[in-house]
Amino acid sequence: MTQTRTIGVVTTGGDAPGMNAAIRAVTRVAYSKGLQVIGFERGWEGLINNNFRRLTPRSVGGIIQLGGTILHTARCPEFKTPEGIRKAANTVNEHNMCGLVVIGGDGSFRGALELSKNSHAKMVGIPATIDNDVYGTDETIGFDTAVNTAVAEIDKIRDTAISHERIFIVEVMGRQRGFLAITVGITVGAEIIIVPENKCELDQVIETLKRNASKGKKAGIVVAAEGCGKISDLAKQIEEETDSEVRLTILGYVQRGGSPTARSRLLASLFAEKAVELLEEGSGNYAVGLQNGKIACIPLEESCNGKKRLDPKMLALADMLSI
Repeated sequence: MTQTRTIGVVTTGGDAPGMNAAIRAVTRVAYSKGLQVIGFERGWEGLINNNFRRLTPRSVGGIIQLGGTILHTARCPEFKTPEGIRKAANTVNEHNMCGLVVIGGDGSFRGALELSKNSHAKMVGIPATIDNDVYGTDETIGFDTAVNTAVAEIDKIRDTAISHERIFIVEVMGRQRGFLAITVGITVGAEIIIVPENKCELDQVIETLKRNASKGKKAGIVVAAEGCGKISDLAKQIEEETDSEVRLTILGYVQRGGSPTARSRLLASLFAEKAVELLEEGSGNYAVGLQNGKIACIPLEESCNGKKRLDPKMLALADMLSI
């Protein structure tokens, strides 16, 4: 009698809208191919402690529209230790899984790579992070949702900025990378966009705002990634150097929640299909992604070692559009 093959799925790192859509798609595609699925709870902690649940096409019904992750996620310092990796690998081996689908960002992929060195199971990474900073994919699950969430909020802020003739600095997420800030900044028509990749020159910011004021622009929006330093200090400095009132709004975790957009759900489904196909055919240690409009994959190690670059043309476009 042939034993049914099993794959695992886990969501690790920060949550992103569309993770549930990915869990659903992994489960249903796997079952359509005769595979069983187990989901590990609370990220790497679930693998270390062998906390899991059986996933079926019916158990993942009604979750495609939900933000967050039904499997939950948590920080797990123990997984960063050799002992933690060994425990997680023992769990993978105990379930005799032929593969593990890891849904998360670049940190999650690095964890999957380490786990692959200690387990017989193949690893496939599905990129899900609002930061959109995973190397090997043009877009990650959740990025489009986070952009739309931020845009909706900033559109409301601009109403008040115009009414009171104020400058608003809006801080969006992005501790190390500016993909979210630049995309949001362009789509809300921000006068200035500040990203971690480019050092913030206060004199240049002040000059731009003064030049805008001379053109009759008494209100303005500055979009800044959280990794650009203490934005509250920047707000005070701008207010001291200009005649404008300056207000600071920090969007925070609202960007990570909410119902995923159609695009985030679609990417989740397409990425999941590719991930299961790879494991079914015995391939593994890959990261799936979107490249030039097509679903593709690259070696997991290459994704972990590569660094996705911010397109300088985006910043140049932002400058042209802000005149």
